[in-house]
Amino acid sequence: MSVTAQTNVWISGTGLFTPSESITNEELVDSFNEYVRRHNETHAEAIAEGSTEALTESSPEFILKASGIQRRHVVEREGILDPDFMTPRLEARSDEDPSVLCEMGLAAAEEALEQAGKSARDVDCVIVACSNLERPYPAISVEIQSRLGAPGFAYDMNVACSSATFGLQAGVSALQSGAASGVLVVSPEVCTGHLNFRDRDSHFIFGDAATAVFVERSDEPPHPGSYLVLGTRLVTQFSNNIRNNFGFLNRATPETVGSRDKLFVQEGRKVFKEVVPLVVQLISEHLDELELAPEDLKRLWLHQANSNMNELIARRLLGDAATPDRVPTILDTYANTSSAGSVIAFHLHRDDIAPGERGILCSFGAGYSAGSVVVQRAAETD
Repeated sequence: MSVTAQTNVWISGTGLFTPSESITNEELVDSFNEYVRRHNETHAEAIAEGSTEALTESSPEFILKASGIQRRHVVEREGILDPDFMTPRLEARSDEDPSVLCEMGLAAAEEALEQAGKSARDVDCVIVACSNLERPYPAISVEIQSRLGAPGFAYDMNVACSSATFGLQAGVSALQSGAASGVLVVSPEVCTGHLNFRDRDSHFIFGDAATAVFVERSDEPPHPGSYLVLGTRLVTQFSNNIRNNFGFLNRATPETVGSRDKLFVQEGRKVFKEVVPLVVQLISEHLDELELAPEDLKRLWLHQANSNMNELIARRLLGDAATPDRVPTILDTYANTSSAGSVIAFHLHRDDIAPGERGILCSFGAGYSAGSVVVQRAAETD
């Protein structure tokens, strides 16, 4: 599915919330290895008998080579680093208090509106698009809309790591149809809440963050830093290779509660092999549709899941021109923030784009799903 802009839709503001706490690879490995040692000591007899496999320790070097990640921001670090707990430890909140996702999303949304030179009155649609919704209902988007004091309507959507680009496409469609004149797409991600910190192959993958993007309909650029949306394109393909089976129906099968699949699980090598060509094809076809070539793109703001995957995608599209400046990376310090990743890259690495130059936001992940948004920096006006 693709949408080519028929009326002018602009990205005029973005926002980013970064949690104050962070964890380095060394700290994460110390905690994980302590858990491994305790496990192996507790099950030493079974391990010696061969009825239980010994767990293998991790290392900072392994993490960096496998992912390119060096550290990650988290909503709470003490619980994650506690070998007896190994998950964020958050205080219970009353229904009258803002939810965790609402609080994070509001901070990002307020920055996006300030950057766009807008207020809550200019927002008539709020879309919360993220992988890790805190609850089924009431919608987090409606909570953010209420706290923000915005009119109009709001809804939540989840397309895993592609949620932000799918949300942008939905926002563009709402603007082009006249259903809205200003849309906030908010992606608050507490990825550490569904990460299995006891799994060597994935305990390092995720971090927490929130982003927001304000898109509006306007004949002229809202301001010189605005980006015209040239088109969006989406694709999905079912796969079990990235999965999380946690949900309300788990209580209907109590014998599986606490199973490994109730947290994030993936077949990493299969994902790498299958997602790379899917993304390259998506971007190539999208550019063909817009009568553009890869060399017409000044920058690729890709989903920040794995540095090796992004390098391969970039090389297949750009060849030797796939430089770090052309394809910026933020996952070394943020890790994989699911849907927020490509927007963080855009937020932090777009100010040096010259007027008239183009770029692409592209996200991809579980589903499989992938979405691309081609944009062009506002031209200078007299």
